[in-house]
Amino acid sequence: MPIAPVTSSRGEIMRPMAPVEDSPPVEWRISEGLTAYAEAVAFMEARADAIAAGEAAELVWLVEHPPLYTAGTSAQDGDLVDARFPVHRTGRGGQFTYHGPGQRVAYVMLDLKRRTPDVRAFVAALEDWITATLDAFNVRGQRREDRVGVWVARPDKGAGAEDKIAAIGIRLRRWVTFHGISLNVEPDLDHFTGIVPCGISVARYGVTSLVDLGLPVTMPEADSALRAAFETIFGPTV
Repeated sequence: MPIAPVTSSRGEIMRPMAPVEDSPPVEWRISEGLTAYAEAVAFMEARADAIAAGEAAELVWLVEHPPLYTAGTSAQDGDLVDARFPVHRTGRGGQFTYHGPGQRVAYVMLDLKRRTPDVRAFVAALEDWITATLDAFNVRGQRREDRVGVWVARPDKGAGAEDKIAAIGIRLRRWVTFHGISLNVEPDLDHFTGIVPCGISVARYGVTSLVDLGLPVTMPEADSALRAAFETIFGPTV
């Protein structure tokens, strides 16, 4: 059965990626405290294998990490400016990014065979998920064809200035996704200066967060908005 288009409160069409009928809801899990990165990757790989084998439910896992940098499969060594935090080489797509306290990382383990087995469509759905989440706080997030992630215009910083508020980096194994997205709620933005985030060094493109935009959003509030937006696009959670 065709899935009806989903429209955001701004009237923008989003691309839902709901599962086939009678699929169980996606498990929604939030970890307290800081989760070690190596532990997270090991868990994701095992869970993705279990999902592909039909032995586990799909999962969205929300965590915060201690300060660290990750290097995706396209990372350039020259983009590591100051290795002040541990650097993890990872199999996700993309370049260098930062994770740390105050940033919500959502690891998304979904079986695209139950949904739409199309990587581009999945990335577009992740972008829609982020923009719908930001919409809950009256922030207009935008995608850019030449830049990964979700961006917000910053006219207060000058003509053409934009800041990245969320990053995307994924990997697939047997059509099961892992890794996912990161949303800047209230991280220390100075920590991003140790890398060239996602390989983008143009001066008018920076990094921001909800709190940096003047919105005193708490992590539980961000989590609630993420879950509501996720269910609109990907289906129910439990």
